[in-house]
Amino acid sequence: MDKELAKKSRYAKNFNFFVEKIDAFLSNYPSYFAYFPARVLNNCVLLPIEAESQNTALRIFSTLNDRGKPLSDADIFKAQLYKYYSSFGKKDEFIETWKNLDKITSEVFHPIYGTPLDELFTRYMYYERALAEIKSSTTEALRKFYEGDGSYPLLHQPKTLSNLVSLAKFWQDVNNQETERFSDKVLKRLFVLSYAPNGMWTYITSVYFMYHRDENDEIEENAFCRFLDCITAFIWAYAITNPGVNSLRTPVYAEMVKIIKGEEVTFSDFKFSEERYRAQITNYVFNNSRAITKSMITWWAFQHDNQSLLSLETRFDIEHIYARNRRDKEKSLSNPQNVEILGNKVLLEKRLNIRASDYRFVDKVKYYKGFTTANGQEKNGSQIVELAEISNSYSDFTETDIINRNSKIIDSFVNFLRANQLLKE
Repeated sequence: MDKELAKKSRYAKNFNFFVEKIDAFLSNYPSYFAYFPARVLNNCVLLPIEAESQNTALRIFSTLNDRGKPLSDADIFKAQLYKYYSSFGKKDEFIETWKNLDKITSEVFHPIYGTPLDELFTRYMYYERALAEIKSSTTEALRKFYEGDGSYPLLHQPKTLSNLVSLAKFWQDVNNQETERFSDKVLKRLFVLSYAPNGMWTYITSVYFMYHRDENDEIEENAFCRFLDCITAFIWAYAITNPGVNSLRTPVYAEMVKIIKGEEVTFSDFKFSEERYRAQITNYVFNNSRAITKSMITWWAFQHDNQSLLSLETRFDIEHIYARNRRDKEKSLSNPQNVEILGNKVLLEKRLNIRASDYRFVDKVKYYKGFTTANGQEKNGSQIVELAEISNSYSDFTETDIINRNSKIIDSFVNFLRANQLLKE
């Protein structure tokens, strides 16, 4: 048994234990070993377990199976799909398709709970919910939804597996920032959404793709951009006025149904009052621990027209242009809390943020712009265009600059809401 496998599996550990004991017994008492199998068989009692229903059987099996861990929802779905395709003599084709799905989802999805395949079924579930015009903010458990009346009807439809494959490949191309499939302007919007304060955007985008795709699984670029802009504006704004992903369910689920009806996503019943929203975003505390903080500064980075597409593989941190350490040492801010407002925060590569975080502005600039070491080694600066502009335009970054930049960000975001018709008349 593979030692690495033994470290991961309780069953493998048990297997290895008995193998070692049997080997030792065979070595020490070879003449008695012939009696060992009979001894085991004569003293083992196998008890049958009767289950009243399939659900009961699954609950029992979920606690004890060949992997030594509970069955995932995708395991149950796989069994149903296997049964369905076997009835048509296509089990080998199904097995190959499933292996491919497993590979794609393992590369693309990294859910906190459940398996990568569970995540794919979850995203597809929202499409099927929308088809059924389900707007309820109460979401059924994944397994319960697919189970339906107990016969798993969705999994016994020929379109389901091919739909899952199409959806998986769509998200694979999003994850790989596939330029043959998406234009630069689409990929930039998808990059911003990858820093969304919650994952709701992935569900409504899955519904949009499934409905609007053509026979080649392509979607019209300009309409897709309008959709991405609208959901970005709404999700960002709603995270400030109605924090928490649960509050998003009512407006987003309603828009999913509108997509299926061929209507544009507008969030017309959930528009914002400009005056009230300005007050809310101005008074909002953008702590680094709040996901919306990084969401906002990522969105802001791409409001600069010459900002190039950034790689999803690059890790970015929140950089304080006016360092918190400087505030504590110099005590030069009239309002110490201004160091934490959006006007003082910017997206910065993690490798640079580690070096630049505690320096004065004049010392930070070289990390923002890049520099040559005493040994002649070139050190690349940040890919964030605004940081290059700030580095070239300012000799210092003061409290006044923080406040002015903060106002500019807020004004621009309110204008973004207006451009997407999300403000009340």
